[in-house]
Amino acid sequence: MTEVRTRFAPSPTGYLHIGGARTALFNFLFARHHGGKFILRIEDTDRERSTPEAIQAIMDAMKWLELDYDEGPYYQTERHSLYKEKIYELLAKGMAYPCTCTAEELNAKRQRAMKEKRKPAYDGTCRPPDGSVAPLSAGKPYTVRFRSPRNGSTVVKDVVKGNVVFDNRELDDLIIARSDGTPTYNFCVVVDDIDMRVTHIIRGDDHLANTPRQIQLYEAFGHPLPQFAHVPLILGTDKARLSKRHGATSVTAYRDMGYLPEAVVNYLVRLGWSHGDQEIFSRAELIEKFSLGSVGKSAGVFNPEKFLWLNSHYLKSKSLAQLADEVMPFIAAKGYPAPRDKPWLEKMVATLRERAKTLAELVESAHYYLTDDISLDEKAASKFLTPEAAEPLKSLIGRLSTLNDFDEAGIEREFTATLQERGIPMGKLAQPVRVALTGSTMSPGIHDVIAVLGKERTLKRLQSALQYIQKLDSAQ
Repeated sequence: MTEVRTRFAPSPTGYLHIGGARTALFNFLFARHHGGKFILRIEDTDRERSTPEAIQAIMDAMKWLELDYDEGPYYQTERHSLYKEKIYELLAKGMAYPCTCTAEELNAKRQRAMKEKRKPAYDGTCRPPDGSVAPLSAGKPYTVRFRSPRNGSTVVKDVVKGNVVFDNRELDDLIIARSDGTPTYNFCVVVDDIDMRVTHIIRGDDHLANTPRQIQLYEAFGHPLPQFAHVPLILGTDKARLSKRHGATSVTAYRDMGYLPEAVVNYLVRLGWSHGDQEIFSRAELIEKFSLGSVGKSAGVFNPEKFLWLNSHYLKSKSLAQLADEVMPFIAAKGYPAPRDKPWLEKMVATLRERAKTLAELVESAHYYLTDDISLDEKAASKFLTPEAAEPLKSLIGRLSTLNDFDEAGIEREFTATLQERGIPMGKLAQPVRVALTGSTMSPGIHDVIAVLGKERTLKRLQSALQYIQKLDSAQ
């Protein structure tokens, strides 16, 4: 069997968006499943819109998603000598010809066709008789057009969509080189795919309209066709094509919001592909199970809530050591000082990850751990930091001050002893302590919070709360 070779060929005109990332993922998984090669090709022929920053953003996103390519990156701007050679090959065989029609003439023809309610296709003014080779124009600018067959049909044998038939009369003679000699997209794609021995072209079905022209170019070069698989687009929940109005659409935006790469990969692969009812896949499982036969014909609907749920699943299932490493950039981004050590950071993460859905959300909720600059919520303080809470707080401060083993078990023991001593239920002590330590009424288990804060910080905040109560009491 011929070695399977797939490619991902983004145009670097912006960030890697969700649809592009899914295309890259499908190509990567198909190649890995078959033990083949995955190629990265940067289609940067649009010099006005292609930027080094966009290229870097694409590379960064692929690295983050761990979509490792075996060959490349190849850049189309570095391959012009090959394109020029192939253009002259078609000219010499009479399969392409120079066209001296000016932009003004073509525009006038287009306007006339639209006025007469005809398709605004090129009318073949410069097309030579079949079987002849047209001489190149001397001294007059020209584009090069591909001589497209005028009769019959071109059939796209698509792995996902089945056979799609295009009437050749609907396909005019494609420009394959502009008047300045630069080759055009459809031509470059075919030359590159032939040169790189690509066997399977997996891409979004917005490329389907280009495929019959590309098939004709393959045939003109006498090259066997690759297998085509056009996967359905991704839609928003309103069933419109996914766009910025549906929220973030770039991979790096989700990275910066604290999504995990494993969750992004798992979610993207399920937008158009399935394996029974299974929702959660390891990378090894995806490589083992992925097939084009399981790609659906209908569009995938991007559901932000489901995406968030999946991310929270991966957040909870990661090791504390991994999570501690992965929250560090988010801690730095918020301007917090670096945590004192990794074991402490792991303890902190352990108390917060059950409630957090993203790394950014986890760090957001860790404010009272990461800084002593906390403010009391006025409503919470007025409800729980009352004169009634003063004596229980004093008792707890006394007990915690003498506690040597400042761990959860010891803290819980002193907490229980304080409750029994004062004859009060848990809420009468836990909520004032929670407000004193975190500034609000919401936090992980209070014993865990105290253990992570440590003895010195806990006692300092409890003393401050006691002073707050005493100052309030004396003012009344």
